[in-house]
Amino acid sequence: MKKSFKIIGLVTAMMFSGQFYAQNTDIYKGIEFKMPKVAETSFAANTVSIKDFGGVAGGSVKNTEAFKKAIDALVKKGGGKLVVPRGLWLTGPIVLQSNINLHVEDGAMIIFSTDKSDYPLVDVSFEGLNTIRCQSPISARNAKNIAITGKGVIDGSGDAWRAVKKSKLSEVEWKKFVASGGIVSKDGKTWYPSESYKKGFESSSSFNVPDKINKSELESVKDFLRPVMVSIVGCDQVLLDGPTFQNSPAWNLHPLMTSNLILRNLTVRNPWYSQNGDGVDLESCKNVLIYDNTFDVGDDAICIKSGKNEDGRKRGMPTENVIIKNNMVYHGHGGFVIGSEMSGGARNMHVSDCTFIGTDIGLRFKTTRGRGGVVENIYIKNIDMINIPTQTIGFNMFYEGASPVLEDGQKAEGNKAPEKTYPVTEETPVFRNIYFKNITATNSDEAITLFGLAEMNLKNIVIEDSQFETKKGLSIVDADGIQLKNVKLKYSEGTGATIYNSKNVDLSSLQLESAQKPTIKVLGAKTTSVKLPKDVKGEQLSISKEIAKNAVK
Repeated sequence: MKKSFKIIGLVTAMMFSGQFYAQNTDIYKGIEFKMPKVAETSFAANTVSIKDFGGVAGGSVKNTEAFKKAIDALVKKGGGKLVVPRGLWLTGPIVLQSNINLHVEDGAMIIFSTDKSDYPLVDVSFEGLNTIRCQSPISARNAKNIAITGKGVIDGSGDAWRAVKKSKLSEVEWKKFVASGGIVSKDGKTWYPSESYKKGFESSSSFNVPDKINKSELESVKDFLRPVMVSIVGCDQVLLDGPTFQNSPAWNLHPLMTSNLILRNLTVRNPWYSQNGDGVDLESCKNVLIYDNTFDVGDDAICIKSGKNEDGRKRGMPTENVIIKNNMVYHGHGGFVIGSEMSGGARNMHVSDCTFIGTDIGLRFKTTRGRGGVVENIYIKNIDMINIPTQTIGFNMFYEGASPVLEDGQKAEGNKAPEKTYPVTEETPVFRNIYFKNITATNSDEAITLFGLAEMNLKNIVIEDSQFETKKGLSIVDADGIQLKNVKLKYSEGTGATIYNSKNVDLSSLQLESAQKPTIKVLGAKTTSVKLPKDVKGEQLSISKEIAKNAVK
């Protein structure tokens, strides 16, 4: 308990430190790869107010045209700052153009319309696939030198778009949704906001793309085609600094194929029941800084992507050269996540000085056969975690869309070994050269799961100078070149470490601690070259008969 209070004290101190890296530390210090300096925004000294173009506060008059006129006027002047002053500002979609800084002042709140007719169907990329969905509340395409700044709030009116599962609500909350209108599914487990949404859901074989109907029918399922709230596509020199982004229809922030991007001093939040309510999904972007932010969301918090399956491989744009520092994550399916749409690859990433409080998984890596893509050169250090209900570090190469904490009707995915070995092709995902240092986790369920593929093992995963206090211990399956250096693992249930069909595993400096004698199981005919802790012997060690005598040292 004392340790828990110590970590909470650290969290409080970090919360009040504010802009720590912006003011006191070189954001590029200690980076393990050659990181280009991110080109920052700079705007002309032109400032206008939304009021100058007929904007009306109060939350009842749509200001869509006022925003358009203000942005067009600034563009003619060479760009500048569009100020949204204190008040409630209802609007339809806002489209940013080059050299525009949308500045939402403290006390100002932009509220996006719940009228679906304000959001026409457009060509987009969502969940890594080229598809058609509703226009985003805020969007920019092929723009340069753009920003959203200030301390105000930007609200996507997400509850008007999302379905909600009864299992995620209290009885009072569920009754409120049902009483608001919409439709309840036949089994009584899901509330849909409209018949259009329900039809779209039933027209999708998996995830969020209606593949059972043709394009000509998409208008009839428009409510189902929820947009991301902030869509930034093909842009350069982008700054998001200060606002609260909340209540998004789908993902909150989605930078795609964008370079020289800075996200700092943001609060990003969604209700925990929000389907696909991610914080930020950084997709096929390069030269990025993400620091001094707070996330509390309904799905993955800070997520790295690069396209899905053939669409992602054809695009062929990895997410690369990324620094992520000093971020706080409360609820989320994962604190820092790579995948599962990573078919274009991901490389050269530094993640440090982050705190995860109750995220479903702490550090999450997910993919599946068919994706392809190479994830490599990832460096993660100085991460504190508490109250993680599943794995603090988890690799799942068999991801099928289930939440880490299973929801009603979902089945556990986990590792499906033993499995037959599949041919290695461009569809085979590769995860290699991933390094963890100074990771601390307490009061959590499971320390580490490293689940690779039989035909493509996880390769070169190093964890050092770290401590884990969890119920369950360590699992290594279909992996090659795993090193735990100066790692202490205190666990209370089951086996301390299980190794299956893996090679070149070095646990010689691992410290296992348990109320019972710590145990290790070594299994699988493919297991070779395993170094175990010297203090684990005899009855504490279970070695499968199919393993060669000299495989374990």
